[in-house]
Amino acid sequence: MACILLWCALALSLISLSSQQTKDPLNDFCRRFGHQTAVVDRKLYIDGGQVNWNPISANPLNYTNSYLLYNDLDQVQEAMPPLHANLTKNSTVPNVSGGTLWADEVNKVLHAYGGEFSGSPEDFTLWSYDTILDQWNQTDTPQSIQRAAWGAGVAVNERAEGYYMGGWLSNQTMPGWNGAPFATSTLIRYDMVGNTWQNMSGPADGIGRAEGVMVFLPASDAGLLIYFGGILDTSRNGTVQGSPMNVIHIFDLASSKWYTQTAGGDVPEDRKRFCAGATWAADHSSYNIYLYGGQGIPPNTTGFDDVYILSLPSFTWVKWWPTQPGEGNPHNSLSCNVIDGAQMLIIGGTFPISDQCDANTVWGTHNLNLGASNIQNAMWYDYMPNLTVYNVPKELIAVIGGGPSGGATQIRPQSWDNRDLPVYFSRVPTFPARTPTRAIPGPTSTSTGTPEESSNIAAIAGGAAGGGAALLIVLGVLIWCYC
Repeated sequence: MACILLWCALALSLISLSSQQTKDPLNDFCRRFGHQTAVVDRKLYIDGGQVNWNPISANPLNYTNSYLLYNDLDQVQEAMPPLHANLTKNSTVPNVSGGTLWADEVNKVLHAYGGEFSGSPEDFTLWSYDTILDQWNQTDTPQSIQRAAWGAGVAVNERAEGYYMGGWLSNQTMPGWNGAPFATSTLIRYDMVGNTWQNMSGPADGIGRAEGVMVFLPASDAGLLIYFGGILDTSRNGTVQGSPMNVIHIFDLASSKWYTQTAGGDVPEDRKRFCAGATWAADHSSYNIYLYGGQGIPPNTTGFDDVYILSLPSFTWVKWWPTQPGEGNPHNSLSCNVIDGAQMLIIGGTFPISDQCDANTVWGTHNLNLGASNIQNAMWYDYMPNLTVYNVPKELIAVIGGGPSGGATQIRPQSWDNRDLPVYFSRVPTFPARTPTRAIPGPTSTSTGTPEESSNIAAIAGGAAGGGAALLIVLGVLIWCYC
């Protein structure tokens, strides 16, 4: 009986591999989720995660995305930035879900941290993608740095640092893991120039956290990290509860201190695996964090299709969209990237109550105009490559005062939870200009990527599939010997 089950599992794996080999990441796209994104030089890179192929009725499984793709932020195709799949990613580079990409925009490198494997996990080493040379490089990491998944990652380019708060440790992230998954309470810091790592403490309560978000704000002497949402693993055994959305955690980079502040207003329901991005008024009188979607915390099992704005330093939540009641189309495990402070590209997501493809003609790309700055004053609008000015939306002005360019009058919460916080928000940091630590070529003309795209896709797919096929052959031999 055991042998029959093993042969069945091998057969299913071969079927899945065969289906994956024949699919095109552009033409056969249906949905993507659990991926990592980052922007360098007007390209929004998408790595890892899971995909569903079109039609989903004939392709019901979730497949690992083995491609590195990018949206060209200088172009528009069917109202969204076009997607390209002509970049290198061979089979030795891990494909994970729930990790992060830290973008070093000065040295033109993406650093991939964290994430879980769909199969057996590998020991963690840092993989970095050189956007100039189109190649991946591997760097050893200290044993003290563990791979976590579904934490909250953010890059601080002004300081050449990457941060990752919390996340799950499990048998999908670490080889030899025994026992139930648990969420960490650690803040990981990575120096992208010095290639050094540091395990730092999370919020003072020491509770494990995962599936929330973290953004960077240019406030205080060296910047602030803002974390909220997701789950709390209070027992360190995978039994979780929602992290209340009115509890906002602030990490001051200059002092390396954590603070907590209670937010008010129209507080969203608890949620996890949502995405968020930050922008701010020209005069820094308000920092506005836009949240979209997410998965519900039981008893909510469907999730959310909505937009909220958390405005700081008033610590006020404002529901921005939808403006009319209705169930919508909830989805989670998606990505948010703010472009030039004025728009937020929301990519992908998995849909618990729908089996429809996600805007497959534009590869699951959606654009939120953060100031409704368009001829229709619309929140959801065509992507505009030349929009570089953020206007505070009227719905937010009605709550915090001021005007489109700033001048907020509501600049404090009902009460501060710590006297240091108003001091931090009264300051704007000045960062020294960074210079590359490697040779950076001058600007050259760029190709659209169309002519060579299909041949390169075949090469990438062949490499990835070849590695997978070799592994399955070895498994087949082992099963034959065992049986």
